[in-house]
Amino acid sequence: MKTNGARGEVVATLAGAERRLCLTLGALAEMETALGCDGLAALAERMRALSARDLTVVLAALLRGGGETALAAELARARVDPCEAAEAVAEAFAAAT
Repeated sequence: MKTNGARGEVVATLAGAERRLCLTLGALAEMETALGCDGLAALAERMRALSARDLTVVLAALLRGGGETALAAELARARVDPCEAAEAVAEAFAAAT
């Protein structure tokens, strides 16, 4: 799967398939809203200690940012390894810097 490195896209294996993730402005806004954060500073603080539910919200937003809307919609039922999910989120944030 090709990615656009300039856009900050990464590929991660989730639920047995390669998936594209991207930290977009829309994904950040979605995370702020879903996690009840008022601004990026509050979101950064919240990201330091994510619950499993929080991780699902963040991963879904990053998947949507990468165009993976089908998996994002079914994420709660998908068999995604929690370690793979956490690594994918970390990779997506690292690629955005």
